[in-house]
Amino acid sequence: MKKKIYFNSVFGALAFFISVTAAYCQHRNILSVRLNGETKELNIQQEFIYHNSSKHTLNLLYFNDWAHAYSNKNTGLAKRFAEEFKKSLHLAHDDERGRTTILSAVDDEYRGLQWERTVEKDILKIILNKPLRPGEEVQLFLTYNVKLPPDKYTTYGYNNRDEYYLKDWYLSPAVFDGKWHLYSNKDLGDLYTDITRTTVNFRYPGNLFLTTNYRNLGTSSFPNGKQTQLEALQQKNCEIVLSPFQKFKTHVTPYMTLVTDLGSPKYDDISQGISIDKVSRFIYDNLGKYPHAQLLVSQKDYDESPLYGLNQLPSFVRPYEEQFQFEMKFLKTALNKFLQETLYLNPRKEQWLKDAISNYLMIAYVETYYPDQKLLGKLSKIWGIRGFNLAKMDFNEQYPFLYMLTARKNLDQALRTPNDSLIKFNQKIANKYKAGMGLSYLADYVGKDKIDQSIKTYYKHYSLNSAKVIDFESILKRSTDTDIDWFFKDYLSTAKKIDYKIKKITKLDDSLRVTIKNKEGTNVPISLFGIKKDSVVSKYWFTDISGEKTFTIPRGEEERMVLNYDHKIPEFNERDNWKSLKGFFSSNKKLQFRFFKDAENPYYNQVFYVPVLNFNIYDGWSPGMRIYNKTFLEKPFVYDFAPSYAIKEKSLVGYGKFNYRKYLSKSGLYVANYGLRASTSHYQINSRYSTITPSIAFGWRPENLRSNKRDFVSLRHVNVFRSLDDNLENIETDPDYSVLNARFTHVDNGIIDYFSWFADAQYSENFSKLSFELEYRKLFENNRQFNFRFFAGKFLNNTIEPNVRFFDFALDRPSDYLFDYNYLGRSEETGLYSQQIIIAEGGFKSKLQNPFSNNWMATVNTSINVWRWVEFYSDMGFLKRKNEKERLVYDSGIRLNLVTDYFELYFPLYSNNGWEISQPNYEEKIRFIITLSPRTLTGLFTRKWF
Repeated sequence: MKKKIYFNSVFGALAFFISVTAAYCQHRNILSVRLNGETKELNIQQEFIYHNSSKHTLNLLYFNDWAHAYSNKNTGLAKRFAEEFKKSLHLAHDDERGRTTILSAVDDEYRGLQWERTVEKDILKIILNKPLRPGEEVQLFLTYNVKLPPDKYTTYGYNNRDEYYLKDWYLSPAVFDGKWHLYSNKDLGDLYTDITRTTVNFRYPGNLFLTTNYRNLGTSSFPNGKQTQLEALQQKNCEIVLSPFQKFKTHVTPYMTLVTDLGSPKYDDISQGISIDKVSRFIYDNLGKYPHAQLLVSQKDYDESPLYGLNQLPSFVRPYEEQFQFEMKFLKTALNKFLQETLYLNPRKEQWLKDAISNYLMIAYVETYYPDQKLLGKLSKIWGIRGFNLAKMDFNEQYPFLYMLTARKNLDQALRTPNDSLIKFNQKIANKYKAGMGLSYLADYVGKDKIDQSIKTYYKHYSLNSAKVIDFESILKRSTDTDIDWFFKDYLSTAKKIDYKIKKITKLDDSLRVTIKNKEGTNVPISLFGIKKDSVVSKYWFTDISGEKTFTIPRGEEERMVLNYDHKIPEFNERDNWKSLKGFFSSNKKLQFRFFKDAENPYYNQVFYVPVLNFNIYDGWSPGMRIYNKTFLEKPFVYDFAPSYAIKEKSLVGYGKFNYRKYLSKSGLYVANYGLRASTSHYQINSRYSTITPSIAFGWRPENLRSNKRDFVSLRHVNVFRSLDDNLENIETDPDYSVLNARFTHVDNGIIDYFSWFADAQYSENFSKLSFELEYRKLFENNRQFNFRFFAGKFLNNTIEPNVRFFDFALDRPSDYLFDYNYLGRSEETGLYSQQIIIAEGGFKSKLQNPFSNNWMATVNTSINVWRWVEFYSDMGFLKRKNEKERLVYDSGIRLNLVTDYFELYFPLYSNNGWEISQPNYEEKIRFIITLSPRTLTGLFTRKWF
């Protein structure tokens, strides 16, 4: 006890000394700013006094100039957007870009200072005229203009309603602690800047109202304008919101003053005030006093980090009560802002700690005030929905569930991964949730009171200072005698999976002998629950299980034993977490049939079914039932059957497949797929084809998971069985055949620069062939997109009769003998369905005479924008048949590139056929690409997240 008192006294004295020293030694910053409403510019005069608190002599200083990140397409911000398939900044006109124009930079002797920008353009390097020794100060005078960007790129800037949201808008000092920490703006909200004592004199148009996170010392008016003076003593960057409307309200609570424009149209103002008081009291009780004048909690901040999931549905279908919805929205935003304004961690490298505290407290808030809240809210009570496992999940179970979305895809990343190296889903959701779960997991293991007190202690002694994660680790370890090294070494620092199973339970007279297996080798504590009906009757924690270990526990009223029953541990696979004590057969999982996809239920073998409807002109509409086992979370073994009834042919069609996916590592050779697929359908009237295809494929990716580069090797054996209606002409080839197909594919799927190629080899009884395809797309800054595609193919061996063209290379419409393409009418030679085109092999759009080659073919396809999605295309190539001279082929026309690869129209103009546009029946020459698959289309929207 004496040790704890002594420890707290030392901590208090040290904190007081640090705070006094920081207040005296911090940088001082005075800004005189004028907003020009017509030009959307800030005219800034800045006096900055830099105090060298390091032990090093400085010859240069670095300043964050994040407003300049919008200046061109080569900044770190523009590159980040391109990685996430956002092209708005790349294509922006010059007058829509933001930038900083430096007018002058002088020291206290009014001598000019040399300055330059770093490679990514938004860090300013200022070279001092004389060395700055430890403990000394230098005074800088900087004059510059900031052209504000529109808010269509991020939430910051101005909009067409004459509103402004200013954040990271002026030059702020980069952090130096023995080395410079220089981080570019990547729209992550993680500016790393030193603490300053700042005064801002801000002039702006008289019709606007100003709201800020700084202390407002007063506003004065003058003709056509206002001036507000702002001040912060120990704070970081100044945020300012300007609007023609007074939409922010100030809530003065006993715990802090909050300024917010968050609201809910169906939740009245008085109730909102009560909820805000409730939330602020919760934050105060769990963290402590807010040290600044006011906490700004804005809708813009919420939009940057919303409550993902059902909360984002339109208001008329939102499943939660208005009070719960508002409080969670306000709590999340207020917590994020509170911690951002007080814990000055390195946000690029140590963001996980603030995320951990914020999400841990959100979990605690729901446990305290809404313990019965379900994930689906009011929807969980509706007939037809309430039976789903998803509807039975508690609200807080979303944290392991959403984290597992990337873990099951082998895309999870360690919590200590730098913020800008995370894929978007991890940066926005999964890692934040895993961090919060980590503290909740630790609290369940060592005691919630110890974690709560550790958070308070850390906040009390390290807020408003240069905080470090190592200090939080020290406080946690001192709070308990239990070994928690695993939390920092494994849980935080690696992406190792946690996965245990109950291998065996032996029942003795008065005890149970339980054997637990660690399937992944991640040695962390695991909880074991004894369950009777749906009630917990016993609970145990086990540690130090590196492989298998047997434990003996008392035998009570337990009916089954379950690992991680409360889902506090983000475990990779919970399907083998339980054993029944009622006998062998009672441990077998029963079948559970569910309409539509559901969350995993570890106590059942789930089978899902959903109606499907397919179409081609031979089968007509084909309604059927899809039966599969794939849940919302990816699983290694998947089966999928879709028997359907072809109304036109009055027969069964459909497909069935088995697939096993094994993730091997995070990078390099990372995945192996083993599959078996069978399908049957009709390719002509009363003419059926069936395929059976076993396959194996391997994938490679780089260490940087944000990279879109991937390499694949696949090997498959396609077996085709065909029948032909007696009334039609004979099949020109053997009806049944097999093709062994090997392919290597490289793809770098970028929205600005797209590059891919593949090499393909096929072997069959009567032929063997090689082919190569390369595709490149370039989106230029003026919104011109250039597309280039090259294809070359050569038969190595071909004993098929020359008049048989089924296996030949094709210029414009491959015969698709491997049945890879989704033709609506694959055997059609005339009519609308024959005009469908799939860009493969020759890639031509015009229908030319003799478009097949049984020897070799090489073609080039190009297109370029004329206006927006209107493009001019041109194709050219050579093809050669056996015993014939090679031919030059070409065509050209207009392409309407409405959605690349998904919906396109082609209008031929000139080709080997002459001027096609002037020829009869031109409408029959128009070609189209259409993709009807919902799964393929949803890939357009999910690609930026994973």
